[in-house]
Amino acid sequence: MKRIYTRTGDRGTTGIHGGSRVEKDDIRIEANGVIDELNSLLGIVRSLLAPEHLFDPTLRTIQMELMVVMSRVATPCELRHQNPNALMPEATAWCEQQMDALTAELADNGYFILPGGTPVSAQLQFARTVARRAERRLWTLHRQDAVEEAVLSFINRLSDLLFVMARWEMQQHAHSEERWQAFAYKRKR
Repeated sequence: MKRIYTRTGDRGTTGIHGGSRVEKDDIRIEANGVIDELNSLLGIVRSLLAPEHLFDPTLRTIQMELMVVMSRVATPCELRHQNPNALMPEATAWCEQQMDALTAELADNGYFILPGGTPVSAQLQFARTVARRAERRLWTLHRQDAVEEAVLSFINRLSDLLFVMARWEMQQHAHSEERWQAFAYKRKR
């Protein structure tokens, strides 16, 4: 195996697609770091699942798409046309389809819930919060260098999907959700 260290980052910079170098705390690197963290967290979730679990292929697909997202984010917008990695067509719609299928089996809830429950549900809730942080970092990057709309909407929808998956997992194990409080618009006046 080729050695993994290059020593090129020892002075606080790292390479991005196209060959230029940026500071390691550049918003592009920060955004990709959070997406990488999310991908690793989804790997933890997969390690908790039985091989035949409904979520395993879904999470694998998400992980593969997150690798594409990181490649796209690492590429400045003026060079993006040179990047051969493409997000799957309709990635956002795919997330919505996954959510719709799971939501059809869920009891309606009109309240905020406390994250937790089963180990898988708790990790999916954690992944949801990391996806939200990734989305915030991507929007910060977007103000400096346009991030593709497909990437922004995919990450936004992904956090919703992870929330629905966490709830579905709880319901499958007959684990009751811990309510915090009702949504403001559903409260009786």
